[in-house]
Amino acid sequence: GAAIRMTPAQWVQCDIRSLDYKVLGKFAVIMADPPWDIHMELPYGTMSDLEMRSMDIPTLQDDGYLFLWVTGRAMELGRELLDLWGYQRVDELIWVKTNQLQRLIRTGRTGHWINHAKEHCLIGKKGNVEHLNRGIDCDVIVAEVRDTSHKPDEVYGMIERLAPGERKIELFGRHHNVQPNWVTLGN
Repeated sequence: GAAIRMTPAQWVQCDIRSLDYKVLGKFAVIMADPPWDIHMELPYGTMSDLEMRSMDIPTLQDDGYLFLWVTGRAMELGRELLDLWGYQRVDELIWVKTNQLQRLIRTGRTGHWINHAKEHCLIGKKGNVEHLNRGIDCDVIVAEVRDTSHKPDEVYGMIERLAPGERKIELFGRHHNVQPNWVTLGN
């Protein structure tokens, strides 16, 4: 087979709320871990539901996948946003959080009623995705919790297998999220 083209990782420190997305071009995959306002005290600033709805996500993609991390009350808003931004929800990824001993986390920081030991990532598709792979990975990742907003490395490998060599962008990323073939936006 043809060699997969790898581009260097790119980090852009910015306020995503005010960035003109048109300057970035189009991407085959978007992954976002928004700072949802989940009505809890968090170690970072959050965005209101209205700010989330007004994001110009459709500008970033004509054809491809959106991976949208959601938690708690953001689950329903996430589904609404997929629809608002022009995506059809096609799947969901679950990250089961473990500690260093690979035991289930039982004292998570999130959860109003019970502690959350998992995160959900809604997967939406837009346009024609026939040129991208599918059905090659499991919908559950079991991985250790690390820094705040540090998603498991396995998700990047999974996305690379879905869209090998394609342009990818991560919104609300951090320095520890930077990966080859990805443009990472965050602060």
